[in-house]
Amino acid sequence: MDLTLTERKSIESVERASWNALEHAPSPFLEWGFLRALEISGSVGPEAGWDPHYLLVHGDPPSDRAELRAAQENSPDRAGERDQRGPQLLGAVAAYVKDHSYGEYIFDFHWARASTQAGIPYYPKLVIAAPATPATGRRILLHPSLDEAGRHAVTQRLIEGVRALADDRKCGSIHWLFTTEDEREQLVAAGFAARSSFQFHWHNRGYANFDEFLAQLTSRKRKQIRKERRRAQAQVDAIRFVPGAELTATSRAALDRFYRRTTNLYGGRQYLRPTFFQSLLELAPERVRFLEAICDSEPIAGALFFETEQGLYGRYWGCDHELEFLHFEAAYYAGIERCIELGLPLFEAGAQGEHKLLRGFLPVICHSAHWLRHPGLDHGVREFLREETRAIAHHVRELHGYGPYRADSA
Repeated sequence: MDLTLTERKSIESVERASWNALEHAPSPFLEWGFLRALEISGSVGPEAGWDPHYLLVHGDPPSDRAELRAAQENSPDRAGERDQRGPQLLGAVAAYVKDHSYGEYIFDFHWARASTQAGIPYYPKLVIAAPATPATGRRILLHPSLDEAGRHAVTQRLIEGVRALADDRKCGSIHWLFTTEDEREQLVAAGFAARSSFQFHWHNRGYANFDEFLAQLTSRKRKQIRKERRRAQAQVDAIRFVPGAELTATSRAALDRFYRRTTNLYGGRQYLRPTFFQSLLELAPERVRFLEAICDSEPIAGALFFETEQGLYGRYWGCDHELEFLHFEAAYYAGIERCIELGLPLFEAGAQGEHKLLRGFLPVICHSAHWLRHPGLDHGVREFLREETRAIAHHVRELHGYGPYRADSA
């Protein structure tokens, strides 16, 4: 299979339609519009410590090769004919050279400290992830027309390209974050060390409505959620989902304000620069839903949601002032209800938060894969990961035992 690997420094130089034609589902966080909004706003780039490198594999489209072979077999005169439509984008990786470990949500700060204490430079490092977004998704983007052999060939070419990029930029480590499970297995086979973490996700079991979902919970949790929803909704005039294309200037300003207030309030870092949301709404409005709580015709709280055909992703809850249970309604219950109404199978509401467990979200293992250049440090990390993986699996099993679902519905 004739494959060509190239590199681009900006997603702007990659054709949008070709990039988005690769397999992204269910996550939207490596789609062209999201990545370009990060670039335009300066949320990624060398100054932000997220220096982008887009690795692209081009080759003849599989369907074109098959058609050409058939034509050549049926017509000897076409034996030397080559397809003239040019190579197609068959696979891609979004990689970032980093000089820090912020905005990743798979934490390696203790590895960096150990490395520094041993006199081993830890940065720069190479990260393959959706920047500042702790959501599982495909990291090795492949064209859906590829057969099994083609998928394997393109995947291996991209992994080789990632290693070559790390060598060229003198990166001390490579980190694939929030990969799919099958990607992690491929990366382990390629010599990377597997790591497990966990989040709380909600899965749709084919509920007809929110009450049917509640019926699967224990009586105590069912009553608690109903109480929280009533109190939250009673304190505001309306709670509504607004499509990205319909957001007013007031709502756009509120979205940015809520995000910055929340990060300031809880000592977080503002990874998303002030123009990010405006750029996102210009480039990918079809993915955006803003859940806003209205009082006196003004948004006073809300959360941003990203919606695909396979999932809903809640992000960036914030408010002008705290109202009892409004966070749970806006960030969790309204999202669950929307998934039920649209038949969406998955709802990810962000990282961490064991309070999600009692509201219908169950612990799910998240996957990553790692390689460190220094042999001694790499060996130590692999030993640590073996112990950590066992501890994570044990903790997740325990958490499942505290879930809100009735024993006969779990």
